[in-house]
Amino acid sequence: MSKFDHVNEAAKPPKLNKAAYETELKRLQAKLVELQQWVIENDERVILIFEGRDAAGKGSAIKRINQYLNPRHARIVALPKPTDRERSQWYFQRYVEHLPAAGEIVIFDRSWYNRAGVERVMGFCTEKEYHRFLRQAPIFERMLTEDGIHLAKYWFSVSDAEQELRFRSRADDPMRRWKLSPMDVESINRWEDYSRAKDSMFAATDLPGIRWVTVESEDKKRSRINVINDILNRIPWERVEPREIEIPERPKERETAYERPDRSDFEYAEDVAAKLEA
Repeated sequence: MSKFDHVNEAAKPPKLNKAAYETELKRLQAKLVELQQWVIENDERVILIFEGRDAAGKGSAIKRINQYLNPRHARIVALPKPTDRERSQWYFQRYVEHLPAAGEIVIFDRSWYNRAGVERVMGFCTEKEYHRFLRQAPIFERMLTEDGIHLAKYWFSVSDAEQELRFRSRADDPMRRWKLSPMDVESINRWEDYSRAKDSMFAATDLPGIRWVTVESEDKKRSRINVINDILNRIPWERVEPREIEIPERPKERETAYERPDRSDFEYAEDVAAKLEA
């Protein structure tokens, strides 16, 4: 059993106070907006990799990180399974086109590390492909960092008991049932296989300059606060003084004033919200 992914139930941390959590989250999100402005102004490039167990809280953390960022300069990459053409390419090739350009932040919701995780455990790659990946991944990442890209890799750690609780919660929630795939369910049966695969991945790719950062995620609120704080501390950014924006006075009405067309000429959404006022 991986020492990183099994948390004794007695050691499970208490849930954060909701008000304290929301206050701190807003503060950190404001800092993320400032970090992004630094990225834009200085033509920096940032890659954030999020990996971990199914239902470990990666998606909800990414949602909070990206919530207030400028979507023109920040994007989430969550690739589907590769096509036949992509399978014939160099493994990293389909990820290269999603790397950030100047002034961009790219968040990988799962990444090239699929090969060391689900592909390894489920037999979607050969032994030769798997070992080649473990050799090439550190080289690929050093190329990125040597080119000036800021790269941070996060592993969300959750216990088997907590993962099962989250799976059952998803199964009972029609709004979140889509998150529960047959592959997720199978991960319960293959818990130890995934643990071994993760340990091997860390042994090969947790190296100086490209370290993995483990985020304990038994409590999702804690993990969100902790990962955002780590991003803000790990990337060497500086606050950029925002430019002043002057809102002009609305011009006075001209002699040939604009006349709005008759509202009856257009189709409007029914005001069902008005029923909520009763």
